[in-house]
Amino acid sequence: MKPYLGCLATAVLAGSLLTVAGAEITGKVKLKGTPKPEVPIPLDVTCGAMHSGPITTRFYVVGADNGLGNVFVYIKSGAAKTPPTGEAPMLDQVGCLYEPYVMGIVTDQKLKIWNSDALMHNIHAPPKNPLHKEFNFAQPVKGQVSEKSFPAPEVLVRMKCDVHPWMFAYIGVCDHPYFAVTDKDGNYKISNVPAGKYTVEAFHLKAGAKTADISVGADDKKTTDFELEAPAAP
Repeated sequence: MKPYLGCLATAVLAGSLLTVAGAEITGKVKLKGTPKPEVPIPLDVTCGAMHSGPITTRFYVVGADNGLGNVFVYIKSGAAKTPPTGEAPMLDQVGCLYEPYVMGIVTDQKLKIWNSDALMHNIHAPPKNPLHKEFNFAQPVKGQVSEKSFPAPEVLVRMKCDVHPWMFAYIGVCDHPYFAVTDKDGNYKISNVPAGKYTVEAFHLKAGAKTADISVGADDKKTTDFELEAPAAP
């Protein structure tokens, strides 16, 4: 199965669909091994003036107890397709960087793409899933906001700026809202999960992916930890 087909929803018991409050899946993703050092980003003069010090790549964000940040943790299979609710998530461009670096969104949910910089960026998404159309548009004005959505699952959609080639962000698109991104110390929490049996995946851009099969009841608090490994130096 191709990587972009992650997050596909499957049918669950009708009783699970009626559950309002659900289970909570929490845990920690740790990194085994020593990653390559982050590389300084050669910002141009305009972008460099927006920062008080050097800016580096964000390939490995490793915190307390080897916790790994920016891991997309999601129910890969077993969850029913769920329409999006709530406010549209936002992807910002600030200081010539995308923020957040990794995020999640539900299929067909509006994504607000914001430009907080007083200079032009362009937003270019070359997806892997053939159901997604590539888009590439400019935002030349500070405060400009555009909306996009994705009709099908994909883990992860890459967003880039061709004007500033160091700018990247990654979006996990799921048929449901049962996903999270680990914080700087590798912690995550997925809330309101209906009772059922699931496969949960922790996916990192550099350290790969691991899955775990779990079962949760309606009010369970389940802890599921993962350990990913930094690739060995060539």
